[in-house]
Amino acid sequence: MVYPLVRRSKLAPPNVQKTLRHTVSLNGKGLHSAKPANLRLLAAPVDHGIVFCRTDVDDGRDPRVPALYNNVSDTTLNTRISNADGVSVSTIEHLMAALSGCGVHNALIEIDGPEVPIFDGSSRDFAQALLNAGVVEQDMRLKVIKILKPVSVNFNGAIASLLPSDGFAIDVEINFEQAAIGRQSCALDMANGTFLRELSDCRTFCSQDDVDKMRANGLALGGSYHNAIVVQGERILSPNGLRRPDECVRHKMLDALGDLHLAGLPIWGTYQGYKSGHGLTNRLLRKLLSTPDAFEIVTADEDMTARLPGMSVDHSDLAAVV
Repeated sequence: MVYPLVRRSKLAPPNVQKTLRHTVSLNGKGLHSAKPANLRLLAAPVDHGIVFCRTDVDDGRDPRVPALYNNVSDTTLNTRISNADGVSVSTIEHLMAALSGCGVHNALIEIDGPEVPIFDGSSRDFAQALLNAGVVEQDMRLKVIKILKPVSVNFNGAIASLLPSDGFAIDVEINFEQAAIGRQSCALDMANGTFLRELSDCRTFCSQDDVDKMRANGLALGGSYHNAIVVQGERILSPNGLRRPDECVRHKMLDALGDLHLAGLPIWGTYQGYKSGHGLTNRLLRKLLSTPDAFEIVTADEDMTARLPGMSVDHSDLAAVV
């Protein structure tokens, strides 16, 4: 696979962990629950990782839920994480993608509800907020998970793999019966700024039939034509159509980036997915991290950090997003 060329930084980024420079607040409603939620994204110390804290939980249960692959408790139409006390946060994948794409390794995310807001169905609002907050370097070297040999999982004809490579790339193909989506593929080297320029504005999608079924089952209660691409046969029902001709497969790549950020460290390798989704990506991480000879944890040098998502990004990377 040949990946498009990406911009290189004039100065190599420091090979250290990063957190937020300033606190940032957001509010909206959940896609599936329709419940309002207020978010505060705060700086966190080195080796803290991404941790959610349910500020509305005051019954003695632990309100903190680390955003890690082994805390994923449900992958039905979103990614939900839970702790041992049953405290959960759902639909975290778009925010996780923005954190990865903006190079944030450590953050505390306070939330007063059970589901992260959906906003427009993409990561754009999260990415804008993170850029506004800024990131700050921390006094600790960054470690990455380096893929040493291929690892794959498959289920009902869907496949997800992680392969050794010189950098981090995402390569996804989808195939839907709705003609408005059909078969699409996209492969991108995810080095600095690629996420912001190429994926951050790409929205979640579904068919009108899917919407009807989800609502009958108490899901997608906060969904609308304005926070998802909704299709019916050859028709796109959402106003103003698509932002990109292959927006749907690019959203799947966005989801994959967010779900891979649950590894707890950046990945040095290539993710390949065919008809993959949240569940399969989580199975892939579980298999990888239970296969000791398939990976090693290494301290990143400056060349490696220059090839990771979120390094050397700024508002100009988001400026061209519609």
